[in-house]
This record gives sequence, structure tokens and C-alpha cells, in this order.
Amino acid sequence: MRREAAKPKTPAPANAAAEKLLKDFLGHLANERRLSKHTVLNYERDIIALLALAADIPLAKLQTHHIRRFVSQSHARGLDGRSLARMLSAWRGFYRYLARDHGYTHNPCIGLRAPKSKKILPQVLSPDEAGRLMDIPGGDALAARDKAIFELFYSSGLRLSELTSLAPADINFSDATVRVTGKGSKTRVIPVGGHALRAVQTWLEARAPLVKAGGEALFVNRNGTRLTPRGVQYRVKRWALQLGLNSNVHPHVLRHSFASHVLQSSGDLRAVQEMLGHASISTTQIYTHLDFQYLAKVYDAAHPRAKKKS
Repeated sequence: MRREAAKPKTPAPANAAAEKLLKDFLGHLANERRLSKHTVLNYERDIIALLALAADIPLAKLQTHHIRRFVSQSHARGLDGRSLARMLSAWRGFYRYLARDHGYTHNPCIGLRAPKSKKILPQVLSPDEAGRLMDIPGGDALAARDKAIFELFYSSGLRLSELTSLAPADINFSDATVRVTGKGSKTRVIPVGGHALRAVQTWLEARAPLVKAGGEALFVNRNGTRLTPRGVQYRVKRWALQLGLNSNVHPHVLRHSFASHVLQSSGDLRAVQEMLGHASISTTQIYTHLDFQYLAKVYDAAHPRAKKKS
């Protein structure tokens, strides 16, 4: 039996009052803002870090110079700019909540910025490598499932959590789209290529004997229950190794590859932003820094697996 991953160890809150405020804030995030469990866990980890850094200083007494020192200390311990920016954002949100519901009169995190971190370009597969990963040999239901998963990742640029949350009804074969619920419970509809649609149809036929009565998940394991994100990660890595690709291939690499290849062939940054579900176009712009000249040589002027065979 596979053991669950241990929850990351974090320092205990400084006192009972702070612990109660944190608990209330997490309830607000989960129940009022309806954020995902993963996002709430990230907020919890960041706020616990703040309380540990504050030690005996009450939250209401923290000033901007305290927060600036906390950021410097965390940076010195090896946290990069992106992690520190996320942490500062969580802290600002926490203080906004405290002002709204608990009478706090100032936000010591306002105006502070995290140190800039080195921009790291996303890892992508070449179109040829992506095609090889899609070329899973058939033979059993799980191979059909994995092919459908990989095709859908690469065809539509889904996040891992979005894919594992899908139900069969979310695939619309008549208009070739998939409906997904992304970050912040926002729903978007994304085109699906012909290769992916055919792979999903094949999987649905193989899925029928596996799925348990009332099962709502599109992708299930051999026991008929919803396939977990970790299960998908394992299958991607396993097939990548078996097919002779880089051992570091993971689901997000397929999302990056989708974005890079579609942007290269279309040049439409706004469209890629909408398909990826990015709230800000600045997040999507990182794909414009990839080597377009190289991609132009290896890419076939349009998404290769969206084309229908003549």
C-alpha cells in the first residue's frame, strides 16, 4: 500500500490568539472565497511562517520594518524571489482579512516587494518529442487511458488538477471542446484537437468495464476510482522513460509545450492566455522568451495534432 506523502513541517503558531485568527482566515478562504484545498494549504504554510518569524510580536504590532526584515531573513535562508512574492501576497491578504473582520487598522505588507529572482524558462518538448510521447502502444485499458490523458494535456494545455477533476460530460464531442474549472473556481471552455477526441473516445469504451456505478471521474484507476494527480505524474514519467524521453517529463511540461507550440504557430498571446486560464497576460508572456527561431524550424506551422488527416 502506498503511503501518503507527509504534510510539510511548519513552525507552530506563536500563540493561541494568532492560531485562532489563522483558523478563521483559512475558513474564510475555503468557505467564502471557495479556494482549492491546495491553495488554502499554501496560504496556511505562508501564514505559519509569518507567525514563526514574528515570534512574540503580536500581529497587530508588526510594522513594515519587521516584514522587510522577515523577507530578508527568508531570502538569506535560500527562498527565491517567486516564493517570497507568493509569501508576501499571502501576508497582505491575511492583513486585509484582519482589517475587514477583526478591526486591524494597518497592513504592514503594503508597498513591499520581493527580491527579483532569475527568470527560468519553462521546460518544453519539441513537437517531435511530444509526438513520441503520444505514441503509446495499445494493448490494454490503462494504455488507452494514458494516451487520452497525454493527448488532452498536449491538445488543450490543462493543469494537472483540472484534468483529474474532469467528468465525461465535460468533453463535448459535437463542438470539440472541454469544459474545465481552474484556479479560483473559474470555468473556461477550451478547444480539443482531433487526435485527443479520438483518444478520449477509445478510452471511454475501455473505461466502461472499470468504472464503478455512479462514478463521475473521466479518468479512473484499475479499481474504478478517480485517478489521483500523483498517479498521473507517475504514469507520465514512466511512459517518458519507456519511450526514451527526458526523465524529468511531468504533466506541466505538456502544458508548457502546448502553450509554446500554439503561440509559435499563431502568435496570438491573448488566445493562449485564455486557453491556459492565466489571470494576467504577463504570466503568459514567459513563452515569448523561448527560442522562436528553433521552434520555427521544427514546428509545422500549426499544432500538429489538431490537424485532421486528409
